[in-house]
Order: sequence, then structure tokens, then C-alpha cells
Amino acid sequence: MMKVIRNDKRPIWQQLLDQAIHNITSGIWAPGELLIPSRELAHMVGVSRSTIQIVYEELLSRGYTVTSRRGGTRVNKWKQATESTKEIIADGPIPPSLPLLNSAVDQLHDWFGGQEQREVDVDFSPHEPYLDGQFQKNWRQSLLHASAAMDLSNWAYGNPYGFTPLREQIQRYLSLERGIHVQTNQILLTSGAQHSIDLIAQSLLADGDTVSVEDPGFPAAWMAMKYRRMNVVPVPVDEYGLVVEKIHPQSKLIFTTPSHQCAVGVVTSEPRRQQLLHKAAQEQFWIIEDDYDSEFRYRGEPLPTLFSQASNNTLYLMSFSKMIAPGIRISAIVGSMEAIAQLARVQELTYRHLPIMDQLTLTHFIKNGHFMRHMRRVRNVYRRRHEAMTKAIMASGLGERFTLSGIETGLHMFLEAEESYDEETVTKLALQKGVRVYPLRPYCLESKRKGWVLGFAKVDEASIEQGIHRLAKLIL
Repeated sequence: MMKVIRNDKRPIWQQLLDQAIHNITSGIWAPGELLIPSRELAHMVGVSRSTIQIVYEELLSRGYTVTSRRGGTRVNKWKQATESTKEIIADGPIPPSLPLLNSAVDQLHDWFGGQEQREVDVDFSPHEPYLDGQFQKNWRQSLLHASAAMDLSNWAYGNPYGFTPLREQIQRYLSLERGIHVQTNQILLTSGAQHSIDLIAQSLLADGDTVSVEDPGFPAAWMAMKYRRMNVVPVPVDEYGLVVEKIHPQSKLIFTTPSHQCAVGVVTSEPRRQQLLHKAAQEQFWIIEDDYDSEFRYRGEPLPTLFSQASNNTLYLMSFSKMIAPGIRISAIVGSMEAIAQLARVQELTYRHLPIMDQLTLTHFIKNGHFMRHMRRVRNVYRRRHEAMTKAIMASGLGERFTLSGIETGLHMFLEAEESYDEETVTKLALQKGVRVYPLRPYCLESKRKGWVLGFAKVDEASIEQGIHRLAKLIL
């Protein structure tokens, strides 16, 4: 018998519905059993008929009962789960084994500094930029302004290309700062370089296509493309950059970082650039130009981009991860209208669009001058730290024992050892001494080069000197 519990906070109809469902699922009300007419049940329970009618309507809509004009409302043919079935349901299906994914994630952790995340005194991380309270204050202002100024239309499904006013701000920045002159429909917003690379692989390549990548190079690029079942082929890097004649003849795409090679830091020479552009035009393959930290150059202006010389088959990647902060997760792909349109269609199908608040906030941050002031401020910080790092390496004697490269541009430099050198042992010893350095090994596919990728963006001048001094004591 159903009853109302007066001190129960649930509505009366909900109490009675829960009891009815229990009676059906536990077998108290057998399959095919005719329910008591609503008027009669209401009288028995002491509630209004409309309450019972709500309960019966809910049972019918959820499939617990069936009704017919002549047969009334009856319990549906409900099959009780056996104990063994309940156990199977509780366990659930087992996720498939994904060896490509698991190995890629392990490599990603290795690249970021290994699984052991112990506290250290000095961390020469090449992955993160400098952030300060001024940035936090200005970003908060932009966030509050964006939140207050947005209207209801902003909450609708957005443009898969990205928020148009933000693309207009990026368009202006690229034109003024990087000599890239494009229309807004040649810019697609993404959530970081890995997202960009994944989107390109989905949109412009087919399973099994051959792609060439720098070796040493950007691990996230070849991890993402391997996971998309591309045939990833390494291309060596020397003191002039990518060795163009070593590009695989069947390549459909080449990934390169010409302005500050990831990770050895060299700048691709002009003859190599022209050789690459000529080869791409002749053999009709895509170039992905990742321009991740070229805005920070210590000798003259940033170098011209490959895209500005060959825009039809070059896809230019820019990201705010290094320019501002990785947590923003906004980046852009710049390319021909046709290529970007194809990317936008895949974006619309798989990701739809980026979160609107982040785009609105960044738009305000750039439009109101916070971005350029931030860039001027951090460039001064990086210039001082770059100088401190260079001086410390030379003063410590490391510059005589090892080869220093990649010092013209960017937020890291490379200290190269001989191929026979045991970089892993030194890396572990340094960690024990409170200094985290980043070996070249995780950046390599087949390359046997050795050394350490040393970032200085998050390390102040005093800590740089202290960290380099400790490292020198270990290995000299």
C-alpha cells in the first residue's frame, strides 16, 4: 500500500511515484497487473485525484506502464535484473587498450620534465613564460569588462573560425609585428599548438600519409600526428636548421620551427628557407611553420616568416601560450582561404568553437593595449635573463666544455654535449642538487645528439647564476 510521509521534504507526487517505481521494479506489482483506478487510489491514499494522475502519467512516460483504451493501465513487462547481471552492470565495459595514446602521454610527461615532480631551487623550464602580478591585474580587468559588456547573443553557438573581433585584433597584430597581411577568414582560432596540429592532420591529411618533422624537434607535433596514424619521418637539424635535402620524397607535410628551432635553437638560414619553399612549391606539400617564440629576439627585429613568402602552401601557427600564459589556451592557424575553410568545417564538426569568455577577455586585453604593454615588459625581463644566462654559462666554464646555441631568439638556449656524453646521469645528479635541467633526449626521434635545453623565462637573474654554478660544479 502506498502512503504519504508528512515529514518528507519531497513533494507528495514524488513520494508516491518513487514508491510505485519500487513496487514495479521489485515485483510487488507484477508485469501485466492492472493499476487501481486513479480516483479509487486517491481515496485510499488520502490525496487528490490530480496527484495520482501525475504519478500515473510519469509511470507511463518512463515506460513502467502501458495503457489501452479498453484494457486500462497495466504494469509493463518488466524484467528484473538477476544478481549476476547487476554485477556486470556495476563493473561496466573495459576501456580498450590504446598503446599509441599511452606511449604518447608517457613521452609528453617525459618531455615536460619526467614523472618525478619534486620541489627544486632552480628550474630551467623551457615550457613556461614569465608571469607577474601586473599581468594578473590586467587580465582580471579584461575578464570583468568582458563579462559586464557581453550580451545574450554572445552565449549562442559561435563561429567555428573563432570570435570575429578577436581575429581582427590578431590580424592587426600580425600585420604590424610579423609582416603577415591576411584577411580575417584566413585566421582560425584553436586551443593551443597541439589542437592546431591535430586539426590539420584531420583536415588536410589521410591515414598513413608521410609527414616529415625536425629531429630534434617539437615532441607534441610528432606525437599528435603519430596518434592520427601518420607515417612520421625524422629530418635532421644542423647548425643551419632543417636539412631540406633529407625530407622524405613522399612527404605530404613538413613541420618546422625556422625562427628558433625547437629544441636546439638555431635559426634556419636564408638559403635553407628558400630551398624549403622551392621544394614545397615543386612537390606540393604543406609546410607548418610554428612561430612559437620568435617575438623575443635579442639581435634586431624578428625574422620574416615563411608564410609571408609562400602563403598558399604554408600554415602559420601562433600561440598565446608563450606570449602570455599557457592557461589561456588560445592560438591561431593562419593559411590560405581554402585551407582555413576546410579546417573550419572540421572544427565545426568536432570541436564547434572555443569558449566565448576566454575569447572576449583576450579581445579586450589586446584592444585596450594590455597585450602590447605586457609584451614590452616581458621583453625587458627576458633580455636581462638571457644576458644573465649567457654570462653565467661562459663565466662558469660550461661554454668552453660544451657548445652553446640558440641565443639569438626565444626563451631557451641549448647547451650541446658530445654524442658519447651521459646526459641522463647529469640530469639526475642536478635534480638531486636542487636544479632541474631538461635533456635533449625527449626531443629526439632518431637523433643521437646530446645536451640540455635550458629555459630562463621563469628564473630570476640571481637564481640563474646559482643554478648554472651548481650545474658546472657537477660536470666540470
